[in-house]
Amino acid sequence: MPRDVWEAVFAADPEAMPTQSPAWVDCLSATGRFRDATRMYERSDGSVAVLPLVRSRGVGGVVHSMPQSWGYGGLISAPAKPDVALAEAVWRDLSASALRIHLRPNPVQEQVWEIVSAGRGVTALPSRAHILDLSGGFETVWRSRFKSQVRREVRRAEEAGVVVGTDCTGTFVPIFYELLQRSFDRWAVRQGEPPWLGRLRGCHRDPLNKFRRIAETMGDGCQISLAWYRDRPVAAILVLRAGLVAHYTRGAMDTAIDVPVKVNSLLHKTAVEHACRDGYLRYHMGDSGFSTGLAQFKTRFGAQQYDFAEYWLERLPVFRVQRAARETVKSLIGFRDA
Repeated sequence: MPRDVWEAVFAADPEAMPTQSPAWVDCLSATGRFRDATRMYERSDGSVAVLPLVRSRGVGGVVHSMPQSWGYGGLISAPAKPDVALAEAVWRDLSASALRIHLRPNPVQEQVWEIVSAGRGVTALPSRAHILDLSGGFETVWRSRFKSQVRREVRRAEEAGVVVGTDCTGTFVPIFYELLQRSFDRWAVRQGEPPWLGRLRGCHRDPLNKFRRIAETMGDGCQISLAWYRDRPVAAILVLRAGLVAHYTRGAMDTAIDVPVKVNSLLHKTAVEHACRDGYLRYHMGDSGFSTGLAQFKTRFGAQQYDFAEYWLERLPVFRVQRAARETVKSLIGFRDA
């Protein structure tokens, strides 16, 4: 795949996600677990579409766009958006060359992928995401899209002395990761599993070196905002930025520190303000699943709901078997999806 072509298509597609960029696939390749398998498709009008893709190393490796916990994939295309004919061509191409295909498309493309996946024996996993429109600039977003409750929370956090610092050099990665590990412990308790097991699973999925590589490879495209209260770090968010989309991809907090205000509202306000200042058109707030609490939190910022699905297409139902086994284990240990 010619990198210059990929970069040109990415730059021209206003909906392209940071996780569809060449630099992001470099991050995956650097782990040693995946290799770049990105595909290019030429349309009838001569324009080009790109499917960022990686293949798991090993015999019978899965092709992913993108792997779980590595964001969104799917097609990027300009000037025309991906359509049903193009998506059908992609399914045919991948089906002929891979035994197992895993697709987590950009949620704004869901209608296309839902149509072409019907009747193919595809396993579809429904989900939900929220995206904030940044058009009009920060003052418009602040006054017309943020709910009054969010604006009050931001002001109270500032008045209470919460200080937010933002860095794109990787300096904040160790502090962010310490907060993330504390979050693993908290999420484990909420889900009914031992904290040590929750931390083990979390660190396996999101090891420290993963974030170090992302910061190093993405450069200015990896932004960490860190909230301090009384000189102690209490919460952080990681936002990927590329093209015209800023993507909130991880959040972490130490709830053991008594903070009388909502620091996350101030963190997101800061990230949104920076995104508007730097010309981004969307603030993608990531997966919400079907959590009512997460959905309510994100819609308070004015984010809109996008229902979508991730897809597995396999010649043998390996994923379905693995999923059934996981659900059985969860039931036995009393695990609750948060």
